[in-house]
Amino acid sequence: MVDRKAFTSGHFELAIDGAKSTSYLKSIDGGYMGHSLVDEAIGSENKHIKHSAVADVEPISFEVGLSGSSSVLKWIQDSWNKNFQARSGQINHANFNMEKVFEHEFSDALITEATFPTLDGASKDAAYLKVKFQPRAVVSRKVTGQKLQPIVGVKQKQWLCSAFRLNIEGVKDTEYVNKIDSFTVKQSVKKLFTGMHRDIELAPTKIEFPNISGTISLDKADGFLAWYERYVVKGQKDPKAQRTGSLEFLSPDRKQTLFQIDLVGVGILKLAMQQSTANSEQIKRVKFELYVSDMKLAAKSLGLE
Repeated sequence: MVDRKAFTSGHFELAIDGAKSTSYLKSIDGGYMGHSLVDEAIGSENKHIKHSAVADVEPISFEVGLSGSSSVLKWIQDSWNKNFQARSGQINHANFNMEKVFEHEFSDALITEATFPTLDGASKDAAYLKVKFQPRAVVSRKVTGQKLQPIVGVKQKQWLCSAFRLNIEGVKDTEYVNKIDSFTVKQSVKKLFTGMHRDIELAPTKIEFPNISGTISLDKADGFLAWYERYVVKGQKDPKAQRTGSLEFLSPDRKQTLFQIDLVGVGILKLAMQQSTANSEQIKRVKFELYVSDMKLAAKSLGLE
């Protein structure tokens, strides 16, 4: 079960199923209720009457660092494996004295998106995972008095956009890929409005795994070029032309895999030289785009397996 509570160093916190964690939360937004609007034309004078219809809850999105985020990764892992887990929790907002002033509860939420950042070997930025989830119901209230109690003394494990490694079975030198564009895995959720009940019901439907695009220097692109020639130019048939692989997210010293995404049924869609500019001293790079049939979140180092 996911029973963690994620604290930030700022003036808000996210609790999921009640217990404490040290996950660094960068931002959080959304999760409030609103009405959908009905606009009806009435009579021959083309007058309009507006009125509210069903109540709806907008999704909640947050950005989280890696340290202490095993609970969030486990929630994502279950969703990708179609072992859907509805989670409940609370967002607490505090003033400058860290005194809680507002509570926003949500219940029976399902993950709808997990967005991984752009990975670039030249970047110096910290990496954050953006997660969006859809609550079934929410309740908000103002409160006073109680203080937020962030956990201290726990070392923040670094996750950098520059520390990654792509592996494709049977394609050489893929570890020299220097950049992978941001990508989002989407889990569709259907909202069901039932009879007299005002709260919605949520039903998970299809999951969409995105294409992966990136670049590699021309000097190291022989493996991609050979794969492209066989599969795209000469038309080698599936599934023989498809590969398996993984995308590893590494520690800053590149010696440890923090977690990884296993890639299944990978094929190459496009390959082209990047734009060349006169008198430019930029390294010549090849841009590629891959399709992926399935993704599995594997994270032995975080205790998910």
